[in-house]
Amino acid sequence: MPALRLSGVQEEIVSFESYIHMNSKLYVGNLPFSLNEPDLEELFAEHGKVVSVSIPTDRETGRKRGFAFVEMDSQETAEAAINAMNGKSVEGREIVVNPSRPKVKSW
Repeated sequence: MPALRLSGVQEEIVSFESYIHMNSKLYVGNLPFSLNEPDLEELFAEHGKVVSVSIPTDRETGRKRGFAFVEMDSQETAEAAINAMNGKSVEGREIVVNPSRPKVKSW
């Protein structure tokens, strides 16, 4: 049987799907602006070991942008955190938790 040849687009799709299935980094949206990294780490640590937490800020104002990235130690703990935390109310805001996606290159 001949080897399957993939076009560039197909390779990117396969790569993206592999990334999603092996990803332990989470996107957390609709965060209260008062929440900080230690608070977020504490919330997610209930569902497994947290490797890192990052809350991006606006370059010009320094204000938090309302979302964060939380990296868990494994795909299993990431999935447990998604199942437990997605839709949970945190300081009156219903947060959104999904696997993070790779940055799309803009040409």
